[in-house]
Amino acid sequence: MNPIDRALLEFRALDVVAARSSGPAQLDPRAKLLVTLVFIVVVVSFDRYQVASLLPLTVFPLAMAIWGVVPLQALARKIALAAPFALMVGLFNPWLDRAPMLDFGALQISAGWVSFASILLRFVLAMSAALILVATTGINAVAEALSRVGAPRAFTTQLVFLYRYAFVLGEEASHMLTAAQLRGRGRPAIRFGVWVNLIGQLLLRAFERAQRIHLAMLARGFDGEMKLARRFQWSRADTRFTLLCCGTLVLLRWIDLPQALGQFLLRIPG
Repeated sequence: MNPIDRALLEFRALDVVAARSSGPAQLDPRAKLLVTLVFIVVVVSFDRYQVASLLPLTVFPLAMAIWGVVPLQALARKIALAAPFALMVGLFNPWLDRAPMLDFGALQISAGWVSFASILLRFVLAMSAALILVATTGINAVAEALSRVGAPRAFTTQLVFLYRYAFVLGEEASHMLTAAQLRGRGRPAIRFGVWVNLIGQLLLRAFERAQRIHLAMLARGFDGEMKLARRFQWSRADTRFTLLCCGTLVLLRWIDLPQALGQFLLRIPG
């Protein structure tokens, strides 16, 4: 199995989890979408030097992953694929912001390292929440929820196409890579010129495949709207879930729980 096939297999795991009848799957997609958006807003609203204050927020994605039976190992691999982008954002902070901020005996930590850790932690929290939303809801239901809360229909349709066609394009790339390796007589590396040719052929195949898919969808009566096999209706369980999660998240943003806990422990007589 080549690397492209392994990556596609891991991403298909999200669809497999979404097809289960787990606890979060019974909730209205709008409830899960609203809670996830509130969670991301709360995460990014923290100051760049706050790290300990973000730690209580890790409970939400962890609890949702356990409740939705989302494999934590697969989730960690998907986050690791996008981690280089977060690393590039805060990579130079330790060199640009050298003001001392924390002292642990002989070890002194600058403000740049603290802000770098804060960026990474916020990225992991936001990324994990988004992936768990897709894994417990499904991309079609997420797009439907977005459209019901006011997102343009063209945007939600293109979002579904982008997600689904990524697998089609990945399969084409996998077939071409396998064919190139078989014709390479067992050589482990592919020359740069071959990669350029493969990318050009992939673009041509992608364009032709897109035309065939478009014609097939028109033949099946596609009218620009994605149809869901299951219709969701807002229930009392959705209201309780939304109020409980959003209220807890706002409370964690308003109260610095680690600081409050530390002050409480210091007041306890030894």
